[in-house]
Amino acid sequence: MSKKVCIRRLTTGVPGLDNLLGGGLPEFSFNLIAGTPGSGKTTLAHQIMFSLATPDNRALYFTVLGEPALKMLRYQQQFLFFDIDKVNESIRFVNLSADLLDGDFGRVLSRIADEVKDYAPSLVFVDSFRSVVQSAKQEEKGAAELQRFVQQLGMQMTGWQATTFLIGEYLRPEAESSPVFTVADGILWLTQNLHRNSMVRKIQVVKMRGQAQAPGLHTFRISDEGIHIFPRAIIKHPTAAESIINIPTGEERLPMGTAGLDEMLGGGLPIGYSLLVVGPSGSGKTILATEFLAEGVRRGEPGVIAAFEKSPSQLLNNKLNALVKAGQVGVIDTRSLDLSLDETLHDLIETIDRLQAKRVVIDSLSGFELALAPEFSEDFRGSLYRMVAELTDLGVTILMTSELEDRYTDLRFSPFGSAFLADAIIVQRYIEITGQFKRVLSIVKVRGSRHSKDIRLFDITDEGILIGETLSEYGGIMSGRPMISL
Repeated sequence: MSKKVCIRRLTTGVPGLDNLLGGGLPEFSFNLIAGTPGSGKTTLAHQIMFSLATPDNRALYFTVLGEPALKMLRYQQQFLFFDIDKVNESIRFVNLSADLLDGDFGRVLSRIADEVKDYAPSLVFVDSFRSVVQSAKQEEKGAAELQRFVQQLGMQMTGWQATTFLIGEYLRPEAESSPVFTVADGILWLTQNLHRNSMVRKIQVVKMRGQAQAPGLHTFRISDEGIHIFPRAIIKHPTAAESIINIPTGEERLPMGTAGLDEMLGGGLPIGYSLLVVGPSGSGKTILATEFLAEGVRRGEPGVIAAFEKSPSQLLNNKLNALVKAGQVGVIDTRSLDLSLDETLHDLIETIDRLQAKRVVIDSLSGFELALAPEFSEDFRGSLYRMVAELTDLGVTILMTSELEDRYTDLRFSPFGSAFLADAIIVQRYIEITGQFKRVLSIVKVRGSRHSKDIRLFDITDEGILIGETLSEYGGIMSGRPMISL
C-alpha cells in the first residue's frame, strides 16, 4: 500500500498556469512572484486571488511601501477577473507602510500575525516584498534580520494553513543571494523583453517543490481578461515502439479537391502528412489550399485555416466564406504583429479541438515569419519544426504555403531551408511559352509513396484550378528564359 502523502493542488484561474506548475499550486505553499518592473506580477497575484477567494477561503492582501491599495484597485478593476463583491467580503487589503517606516521587522511581523489571526485567511499576499529587502539594506544588520524575518514569516504562514505569496521586483543577481529564494516552495519569474520595437512577456517556473513543473520560458499576454499563458510546445520523443506505431502508413489518403492532383500524388495526400506548396506570387497556392479545405468539408472533415498574410476577407472566396459562416471551417486571423509561436499554436489547437478538424492550412509561412516577434523569427526553422510536430501529433493533415521567388536559374523548395519538415512538396512555377507566361506544377516528393514525375500545365478558372497536359504533350515552342528541369 502506498504511503505517499497527497498534497491538494489549487487551480489558479490563470489560463495555462496550472499546466506549467504541474497541476496547480500546492496548498499551504510559500510562493514568490518575482520579476522586473511592469512584467505583470501584481496582475498575476490579483488574478489568482480573485479566482480562489470565497467566503470560506478568504484572502488577505498586504501592501508594503508600494502603491496604495486604492490606486492599485483602481487599475486592477479594469480586468474581467475583478469582482467588486469579493472586496471586504472575501478579500481584505491591509497597508503596512507605517509599520515599516522605522525598519522594525518585528513590528511588521507582529502586525501581519495579528491580521492573520484575526481574519483567518486561506490566502496571504505581501506586495511589494522587495520594499522589505530595500529597508533591510539600509540597516547595519539588515541581511541577518531579513533572513530571520523571512524564515519566521514562512513558518508562521505554513502553521496558519495559508497559501502565501510574496510579490517583489528582483533582478537576476539578487536572486542568487536573496534568502527569500531559499525558503520559498515555489518561484514564478516574470520578464518582459524589448527587441527591435517588439515586446514579449515570458514566465518561468523556477521552482515548485514536490511536483514536476514545465521547464523553460513560456510566453504570456496581458489583455482585458487578465493574464493568459501559452505553454511552450515541447517536442515529445516517443520510444522506438511508439515511433513504429505512429508512423503514417500512407495507405489512407485525403483527396485534394483538384481534379488530376490526387493521381499525381499517387492516390491523394496521406493522412497525417504535412504538405508544402511553394511558388511565386500569384501562382495559385492559396487557391489550392482553399480547394483542399472545401473538399474536406464536402467529405464531412472540418478544417482550420491560419491566415498570416491576408485578412480573412481577402483570403476567402464566396464558397469558402459560406463554409466559415456555417462553422465548418475555422479561421484564425493572425495579422497582428509580435506573435509568439506558442500563442499561435494555442489558438490553432483550440480551434482544431472545438471543430474536431481534420485538415489545417497555414497560409503562408512567409507571412508567419513576418508576424512573429523578432525573438521567434530569428529561430524560424526551430519554431516551425515545433509547430508542425505538435500539429501532426494531433493526427491532422497540414497544408502549408510558402512564397518562393522564381529566379529561373536555380531550383529551391523553401526560402527558409525548411523543406525537410514536409512529408510532401508541390512546386508551382511560371514558364514562358510562345510569348506567354504559363503556370506549371510538379510533385517533388511524397514520403514513402510513388508519385508523378511530370511537369504539368495548369490554369486558374472560376471553378478553381484546372490541371492540364504535360509539357511534352503541349508541343509548344518555349521562348525567353530557359526553365530549370525538375
